[in-house]
Amino acid sequence: MADYRIEADTLGDVKIPQTALWGPQTERSRHNFPTGTLMPLDVIKAMLNIKKAAALANLEQGNIEQEKADLIVKTVDALLAQNDDELRQEFPLHVYQTGSGTQTNMNVNEVVAHKAAQIDDSIEILPNDDVNRSQSSNDTFPTAMNIAALEKVNELEKAAHHLITVLDKKQHEFWDVVKIGRTHLQDATPLTFGQEVSGWKSMVQHDVDYLAELKPTLNELAIGGTAVGTGLNTPDGFADQITKHLNQIYGGNLTAKSNKFYGLAAHSGLNVVHGAIKTLASDLLKIVNDVRFLASGPRAGYNELNIPANEPGSSIMPGKVNPTQAEAITMAAARVMGNDTTITIACSQGNFEMNVYKPVLIAAFLESCEILAGTIMGFADKMVAGLTVNRERMQALVDNSLMTVTALSPHIGYHASAEIAQMAEREGTTLREAALKSGKVTAEQFDQWVDPLKMTNYDK
Repeated sequence: MADYRIEADTLGDVKIPQTALWGPQTERSRHNFPTGTLMPLDVIKAMLNIKKAAALANLEQGNIEQEKADLIVKTVDALLAQNDDELRQEFPLHVYQTGSGTQTNMNVNEVVAHKAAQIDDSIEILPNDDVNRSQSSNDTFPTAMNIAALEKVNELEKAAHHLITVLDKKQHEFWDVVKIGRTHLQDATPLTFGQEVSGWKSMVQHDVDYLAELKPTLNELAIGGTAVGTGLNTPDGFADQITKHLNQIYGGNLTAKSNKFYGLAAHSGLNVVHGAIKTLASDLLKIVNDVRFLASGPRAGYNELNIPANEPGSSIMPGKVNPTQAEAITMAAARVMGNDTTITIACSQGNFEMNVYKPVLIAAFLESCEILAGTIMGFADKMVAGLTVNRERMQALVDNSLMTVTALSPHIGYHASAEIAQMAEREGTTLREAALKSGKVTAEQFDQWVDPLKMTNYDK
């Protein structure tokens, strides 16, 4: 038996691996575009669900026979029941292909048609005429992009909410632990570590709120626009019916009430939502850098925080503990920022009736969500949850700081307070010693006025 079979498309005969479920257009693309990462399975799964919803919508329109619609639905369900490794075997195409995603749409159409023949060869299912009925790659692919993006954003939101919960526990655990503040990388007035953590928590909460506010723009679907947005070859009401079935599948608020010319030519929703994802990455980069610097040491750094030892930190230095979970997020954040540039450029290339950067745009978007969600979970569970504070070190730095002199300003004035701080620095003494030496403050007054915990307003 030959290891390949012959199928024909409009350009001629094509040799296809004997066991492959795809057809000639997929096979051509496999050889014409062999470079880069594979099309994300999230897009493939969304496309499969679109084919299922389309079959149901076409049936309701009287646009396809009952037996064909039933077989397409059954086939899609069988494909989606497979695990990712099994599913991947039938979807071998790469991101760097045609900019409309046409070959991936045809890959899905061909696989559904061939799989249907395996399930029931008494009913002929054709890739274009049946599986792709009332559709075009130009509206199915952007529809799949939005659906896949929504699913991934939901996962990212869950990860961010989990981090907020873990940070909240640390905020309350260390609410009254005093430490020295730092502004401009210089000593500042005291605050509590719990207060510092509350700032981190609020950053992530704001980012989640931004995502929640912007995410609904992804509910607008291009489906029903077909080739250029006019809806050619699509029955009246088809877009609303297919969207109804997609909402039943995803339990969402997808809508076909959208401008189809916009849906094919622009991906502004993905662009703006990824901007919020980039903002989250930016804030996370700031948070994890704060954590790893405060944990630097233990003998030659800040040494205010103790981080969990998850693995040996060095191949040559025994006993070393590194902030690896923080480093993972920094790398993910860098990638997200690069992806944001890719998405910005890709979205600007909506020439005439269609944007032709769709595959790289959605691949970048999905990657950002996936790597951030994963590294956030690792950071929350394997670093933040196990954080402890070095109270002795924090107290020593507060005691040695000159900026607690700020508490004297309301009593003796800014100028006199500055002179005391400068004297302490110049003579290498404590602030208390310098204050008493100045004769402007008594020991009783100093102890009453310079109370680091009270200076934090921690009980407000």
